[in-house]
Amino acid sequence: MTISLRSLQPEDAGVVLRIYGEGIATGHATFQAEVPSWEAWDSGHLAECRWVAEAGNSVLGWAALSGVSSRCVYAGVAEVSLYVAEAAQGRGVGSLLLGRLVTCSEDLGIWTLQAGIFPENTASLRLHERHGFERLGVRKRLGKMTYGPLVGHWRDVVLMERRSQRVGV
Repeated sequence: MTISLRSLQPEDAGVVLRIYGEGIATGHATFQAEVPSWEAWDSGHLAECRWVAEAGNSVLGWAALSGVSSRCVYAGVAEVSLYVAEAAQGRGVGSLLLGRLVTCSEDLGIWTLQAGIFPENTASLRLHERHGFERLGVRKRLGKMTYGPLVGHWRDVVLMERRSQRVGV
């Protein structure tokens, strides 16, 4: 099966939010307890560098960037969001999406990408490392889970960062 990438479009909203919901349900993808509205998702991500992976007419995953601060000094820093449908995991979808996100971010002049990943999400940690992200450290007991089997538990988050070799050097 051939997997292709294309720019995420507003008509992808339903499937993007469904895949996000699958990630939420794992309890190891985000502190977010509920799938947001499309308006909230859309306003929380940069308008550029939004990608979906698809095979045939099926969207298999998505990736997008969020700004980390409104301060001008952080204009070249963005946070990665990447979710792969449960049925498509282990097929290279995440790698294709993250590779495109890295290239796109550099084309926009972004010099640093960051990701916060639960330590239990070892597949995501390995994926980011394969794409040049480094583990900066662990943010201990960063937040308390409000849903799922770990409700009430404080969670650590691994802070990862990728510094561009062609932007901001």
